[in-house]
Amino acid sequence: MSENILTELSGGILRIEMHRPEKRNALTSAMYAAMADALDRAAREEAVRVVLIHGQPGVFTAGNDLTDFLNGPGEPDRPVFHFLRGIAAAPKPLIAAVSGNAVGVGTTMLLHCDLVYAGASARFQLPFVNLGLCPEAASSLLLPRLVGHQRAAELLLFGEPFDAARAREIGLVNAIHPEAELMDAARERAHKLATQPAAALRATKMLLKKAQAAMVTQAMQDEGVIFQQQLASPEAKEAFSAFLEKRKPDFSRFG
Repeated sequence: MSENILTELSGGILRIEMHRPEKRNALTSAMYAAMADALDRAAREEAVRVVLIHGQPGVFTAGNDLTDFLNGPGEPDRPVFHFLRGIAAAPKPLIAAVSGNAVGVGTTMLLHCDLVYAGASARFQLPFVNLGLCPEAASSLLLPRLVGHQRAAELLLFGEPFDAARAREIGLVNAIHPEAELMDAARERAHKLATQPAAALRATKMLLKKAQAAMVTQAMQDEGVIFQQQLASPEAKEAFSAFLEKRKPDFSRFG
């Protein structure tokens, strides 16, 4: 396990904590690998009935650590892809508790969770186009299915942040709680699920996901091909250079 991913199994709940607060929980390959391993453990171990994913008060995740990400992000065996496949195929209930910023994959991973609870400070963002890239994690499929084409287009094409109230309105989160109460509320829901009949929970989740499972796999593959192509594009290079140089990107010279 990565030192930046903490896990704890108690009362049938496997808690996965992204723990790199000094970097706003920006995700590295090692962190993705540790989370993929934790999801694999959850799927295998009978003692695990529910998975709860969270960060710290005021920070869920800033998305990918760009320095780490740029060291070969398109390779098909990179840990990020193991994590995305694992969260998409997880057979047991997944709950996310979101406090603070959930950027990029911090938002797209929520589309694979069964229940999402947000703190009042939660802010969500899908900045892929802003970086000269396309969506990932099957979000090009799942987001419009959740919120409708026009709303999905607005969120993905502009890549603007939106708050917890907006996330609740469009159905991305189940409920909003005061920050001081968020983890207790999420744990209470997780505990309630952990006392439900385990086989019935798994069967119900399987049926809920079955109709779109093959489409999710295909969408991830399609996104991955285009994502890799766009990483080498002049637009993406300008976007990443601007980010690292702390300036506004200039896309005017690209058609």
